[in-house]
Formats: sequence, structure tokens, C-alpha cells
Amino acid sequence: MIIAANKVVKMHYSVMDNDKNSIDNSFDGEPLIFIVGTGYLIQGLEDALQGKEAGDTLSVTVPPEQGYGERHDELMQAVPKSMFEGMEIEVGMQFRASTDDGDQSVMIIDIQEDEVIVDGNNPLAGITLNFDVEILEVRDATPDELAHGHVHGAGGCGHDH
Repeated sequence: MIIAANKVVKMHYSVMDNDKNSIDNSFDGEPLIFIVGTGYLIQGLEDALQGKEAGDTLSVTVPPEQGYGERHDELMQAVPKSMFEGMEIEVGMQFRASTDDGDQSVMIIDIQEDEVIVDGNNPLAGITLNFDVEILEVRDATPDELAHGHVHGAGGCGHDH
């Protein structure tokens, strides 16, 4: 069966940046299972999978504009340290923040004496991603899976309808 919209794909993958630093790898663990066309994967990787089938292996280079986007300096800002009063904070912690554009994930990238520097960019923004993929299985999504927008395991859905 060929990978196309509304197909369930089970695959292993590894991903590295251009300096060969490992970002993520499923080969030693559970494979990734998702429905094509639901926005689960970054566009560049999903596009590269189209037309492939179980047993195929491929290497895919995804530029930032087809991955997590370019970095935007205006998404970094200093906020008063007092906003975190009573909390133990450290670099790398992530929070949901309310902004003029709605809720957004931010990460602490620096802690100064009176300010905390947060970054609203995705940690992978601006990075070219290099994937190695092995497609294990391709099947039709069930009507329930399509209605819910995600794959159901052997025990069913796992959430309230």
C-alpha cells in the first residue's frame, strides 16, 4: 500500500542537524505511528513520504521553512524575574505564556539578576533537519481514527469520545 492522505504509517526514524548532532531517534524504541494529512509531521518530511510503501528506506533533508520555520529574534524577550516568584526556575524550562497573539510556548534561555530571558521560537526553528526513515507498515485509517484525527491502539481510543 502506498503512503497518501488518510493512511496510517508506522515508521522508525532518526534525525540529526547539519553538524551530525542527534536530535531524536526511534530505532531503539517504539516506532512512530500517525495518520498522513493530519498535520502530525512537519511538512517537509510528510511530503517526502508520499508514494513510499512498507519496506522503503529514505534519507530526507528538510530545510527550516519546511520544518519548524526560521528563528525570529522578536520572539525572545526579557521578563521581570518577579513573574516567577515562588518558583524554582532554570535554563531550559518551558512554560505556556499569554501573549497578544494567544497562548505560546516559551523556554527560559537565560536567568539574570532581575530578568529572565525567554524564547518563543521552537527549539528546532532555523535548523536544517536530516532524517533517515524506515517505513514499517502502511494501512488505511479506520473511520474512528479519521474522525478523531489520530491512531488508535489495540485497546481502542484511550480518551473520552
